[in-house]
Amino acid sequence: MFTGLIETIGTIRRFSRKGTYYSLTVESGISGELFIGQSVSVSGACLTVTRNDSGTFDVEMMQETFMRTWFGKGIRPGTRVNLERAMKLTDRLDGHLVLGHVDGVATLREIVGTETREAVFVPENPELLRGIVSKGSVAIDGVSLTVIDAGNRSFSVGLIPSTLEATTLGGLKAGSVINLETDILGKYVARLTEFQPEKNSDYWKSLLS
Repeated sequence: MFTGLIETIGTIRRFSRKGTYYSLTVESGISGELFIGQSVSVSGACLTVTRNDSGTFDVEMMQETFMRTWFGKGIRPGTRVNLERAMKLTDRLDGHLVLGHVDGVATLREIVGTETREAVFVPENPELLRGIVSKGSVAIDGVSLTVIDAGNRSFSVGLIPSTLEATTLGGLKAGSVINLETDILGKYVARLTEFQPEKNSDYWKSLLS
């Protein structure tokens, strides 16, 4: 579980495929503070640390993650990524509940403004817009952001100077592809409203038997 408050920016040093999974080597100042088995959000994707030293750490990625994120479209040595370690139960939740389970990708259509900016994104899968509401929360490349407006084809978020400076979002431009995770609370609401028990009678019978 994460908050969407980025700790630091890392740089991909190596990227390789190993059978049915992928391995990433990331250079970062927090490498020496990690331990094997720890979860780290890498630009919004929750990955597991498999090796670390004072300067770099390795994480592994399943095929599902590779295909669902922009990693499958353009990750390479030199790519900068947002990093956040898993939250502690005693931490303040200053962002929102971020699972690190990317729903899909979206493309930046436009970004307007000088200091405080408004960015408009178009999800690759329009169905993802069902889980995005005005003044709600989304995670873009792992960054917790407030939704300004949510339409039928796109949504917009606000970007303040400190966010642009502290994350990779400062390098976004029209056409950039980002990892998108919608709010987990919205997903549960959508699931509950569309679920029809009468169409799952066998399931309910199995629970009662």
